[in-house]
Amino acid sequence: MSPSEAAIIVARFLKANSYDETLDTFIREAGLPPSAGSTNRGDLTIEKILEEKQTFDMSLQFERLGTDDGAHGWSQHAPAVPNEIPGPTRSNILHTSLPLVASTTSSDASEPLLVATTADRRLNVHNLPACTLKDSLLAIHDSPVLSTAVLKQTHLLTASMSGQLVVSDLQGVVFDKRRDHAKYVVQIITHELEDVTWLATAGWDGKVHLYSIDVAATNPKLPAPVASISLPTNPEALLFIKHPDNGSLVLIITRRDSTHLFYYGVDSEARLLGKQNLAPHSNAWIAFTPSAIALCPTDSTLIAIATSAIPHMKLLIVRLMVPSMDGDASIASIVPAEETQASQARAALALQDRESAAILIQCNTMAPQTAYSTPALTWRPDGTGVWVNSDDGAIRGIEATTGKIIATLKGHEPGSKVRCLSAACVKAGDVKQEWLVSGGFDHKLIVWKPEPAE
Repeated sequence: MSPSEAAIIVARFLKANSYDETLDTFIREAGLPPSAGSTNRGDLTIEKILEEKQTFDMSLQFERLGTDDGAHGWSQHAPAVPNEIPGPTRSNILHTSLPLVASTTSSDASEPLLVATTADRRLNVHNLPACTLKDSLLAIHDSPVLSTAVLKQTHLLTASMSGQLVVSDLQGVVFDKRRDHAKYVVQIITHELEDVTWLATAGWDGKVHLYSIDVAATNPKLPAPVASISLPTNPEALLFIKHPDNGSLVLIITRRDSTHLFYYGVDSEARLLGKQNLAPHSNAWIAFTPSAIALCPTDSTLIAIATSAIPHMKLLIVRLMVPSMDGDASIASIVPAEETQASQARAALALQDRESAAILIQCNTMAPQTAYSTPALTWRPDGTGVWVNSDDGAIRGIEATTGKIIATLKGHEPGSKVRCLSAACVKAGDVKQEWLVSGGFDHKLIVWKPEPAE
């Protein structure tokens, strides 16, 4: 806040409390215009500042920070230098990814690409590490693409705002398309096995679809969904994990206005196995929505969660409590029927304590957002930290072991929405570097690289 802005806020306070003589003297000595004390709807006042300070102080009471561990803390050589990547047009960036695809020069090697989608329906593919534009695909979808995934390193899966799902090659030749969702497909994820690839799609029609794709086919087709999951509110995030007991595939779903992680079996039944509460001791009706989740690259039992909390995003780092494949991890199944009500209450409290202990980090990222924001996050490849987006144009790096804000990257327009983030290690010459990619509503696609060695 500049000195002139602070002076205007003081003038508003003096006028609101009828300190007329003091106001006249203050305006004259501060060199403010005569109308400086006037207050319009939405203007910042001392009272509003105090209210925000009280809210912030209260939120600190609910934070859960880790201990400072130098051996496992934020590693060096993190991305810090912005490099804006020009595109064929200027439009809002909706999605970015850094997939590995089959190399065009070697049959047994892979190479990274930078994929970015924009609000003008383009899907731009950039070569790495040069960051040159390889293709700008416009004819794949009839509406903007919100999510992408790569199939067997040779084909591209894309999903759009119209609910359409398309499989194509990397040059944009479409092999098949389906429209099983009525509207926005906000996320698609894949998990590849030897003989089949599982695909999950989340749509804002309140449904999650599961597909089983035959990867042996040269030109893969999109079959009808193997299973469909209907939810009471729109799904927000999806994640495939392997069950720690037997390696079976499990799908984690989060949905709007629920503080739970929902675990589903991946088969034709898509049975609910159980759920894990991320706010087990909260008395609030709705505390937050887990809007984005990401699996730690170095620990398959740990996930980071970006929440919808306002006015600032809260970040959770949570240990997964994967239920048995037998399902139904409710209190009713844990406590025998003949047990008393008191025993059931004790069992419920014990479960809440376990869920609370699974929350390793719960911190305020200071990343401003509103009820209409789209929280996003991505892990650093070495698992030492998490990058989160914001509505103020900054990207914040949070240390995974402590929850502390270690870095703030500023390259997007101040006050603009940073929509999407992706991170990966990219080989640049003989050196492998950690890169971060961000896209925003300021039409900027930025690749962040480490500072050059001295």
